[in-house]
Amino acid sequence: MHMILAEAQPLAVHYVPIATTVISAVFCGVLVARYIRKGWRGPHLLWWAVGVFFYGLGTALESTITLAGNSIALNKAWYIAGAILGGYPLAQGTVYLLLKRRTAHVLSACSLPLVVIASVLVIASPAIPENLEPHRPSGAVLAWRWVRLLTPLINGYAALFLIGGAVLSAWRFARKAATGHRAIGNALIALGALLPGIGGGMAKGGIVEGLYVGEFLGILLIWAGYAFCVRRPSAKEPDAPTAVVTAER
Repeated sequence: MHMILAEAQPLAVHYVPIATTVISAVFCGVLVARYIRKGWRGPHLLWWAVGVFFYGLGTALESTITLAGNSIALNKAWYIAGAILGGYPLAQGTVYLLLKRRTAHVLSACSLPLVVIASVLVIASPAIPENLEPHRPSGAVLAWRWVRLLTPLINGYAALFLIGGAVLSAWRFARKAATGHRAIGNALIALGALLPGIGGGMAKGGIVEGLYVGEFLGILLIWAGYAFCVRRPSAKEPDAPTAVVTAER
């Protein structure tokens, strides 16, 4: 294992992933608890919990790199947890909520192998040790640069269902005054899901700090949006439609 020792002190923003990890861990616990309360039913909740887990794992690895220094193993683990699995499970949760169960199974069967293959290729890829930075992870460590071309496919799929589903739901809920809070909730989820993608684009340009901030704000907005959407309706407020993202069955 090639380890790059700290040659310079990390900036304050490099510690942001620590806070993101803590928030993700608590949010994951909330989702698991809800899944259990529902009698272990609702695959969308399970997928969301898995998604938040990997979201937090990615930021935990960023925290480890900040505090302990970078290595090839840590960098590859970060790439798998963050770049590949950061949004995919969350999107699958939306797939299972929006679509028929059979259709969701088909989409899982088609997309999951690509995720597995991409993860295996990251592990198998030779590394470029001189591209390691003391406190910042980067995909530039991978010698097989073509492997990085798979992540836009996975993240594009995730964006289509996670962001697209939330935007569609916000539009539907906004048409009725009684479900305005759910429109706000889905709008927050869409924005929260978008920010890490913007940060990821900045990270590809060498500004990984943008990713750290985007991840932190993103998980806060997603959790806030989720809280809006699952809030108990008042006596005058109808239950949310079941075919809309984050309106749980």
